[in-house]
Amino acid sequence: MRNLHTDEIIKNVREMCIEANMQLAPDMTEAIHNGYMNETGELAKQILSQLEQNMDIAKDEQIPICQDTGMAVFFVKIGQDLHIEGMNLTDAINEGVRQGYEDGYLRKSVVGDPLLRKNTKDNTPAIIHYDIVPGDRLEILVAPKGFGSENMSKLYMLKPADGTEGVKNAILQAVSEAGPNACPPVVVGVGIGGDFELAAELAKKALTRNVNEGSPIPHIREIEIEMLDRINHLGIGPGGLGGRTTALAVNIETYATHIAGLPVAVNMCCHVNRHVKRIL
Repeated sequence: MRNLHTDEIIKNVREMCIEANMQLAPDMTEAIHNGYMNETGELAKQILSQLEQNMDIAKDEQIPICQDTGMAVFFVKIGQDLHIEGMNLTDAINEGVRQGYEDGYLRKSVVGDPLLRKNTKDNTPAIIHYDIVPGDRLEILVAPKGFGSENMSKLYMLKPADGTEGVKNAILQAVSEAGPNACPPVVVGVGIGGDFELAAELAKKALTRNVNEGSPIPHIREIEIEMLDRINHLGIGPGGLGGRTTALAVNIETYATHIAGLPVAVNMCCHVNRHVKRIL
């Protein structure tokens, strides 16, 4: 049994919240640069160049890439042989978020009640997904999620008879209806299977996967490639002003489902697709 104190967790979560908001992962910076290199539209190319400049400034000056520094979403894997000492784990993660958003001068965007709309003033509480896994380590993945793109996401409860074509049409419909409102170029996270809530969680998790790593499932990988091509033929383009770079990637995650259902969730994310992972 290995011991890990929550002081160490708080410290790392604080640092991760700041890092995620000021520097994109290498796969995302590469994807945006590749979009710029492959774009043929003059205006679209100019916009992609400005996005690259914005990322460089954010990294060099340690300021947020986007003014919407998101709601902190966590995927946490807890080794079953790990003993966490100190405070409650959820409280520790939220304390790390509070410190990170305050010390990093990041915008506080969370309201405590969805109807009364009073700001909590420290960007807590976070949304935390837990998973118990073998081993004695703690894996923390934080993905601050802005709501310009989040608001454009969709959940479809398809019939099994809708099949693969129904899934493809749902993805294309979600991106088409989002148009410029999701701040393209986008990354499209898709969850297929499970039930009502798991499909949405799968779609969110799909956004954290390296955009250069396709699904290990051959027929799902084929759908990812096809949908990326079809989305980039919609003509929405960077900033919604036209071009061939509407999406940088389509990432799909799947799970078993009921014989009577085919849930499909499409979680839209703008080009500021932030995620940082650490293993403690």
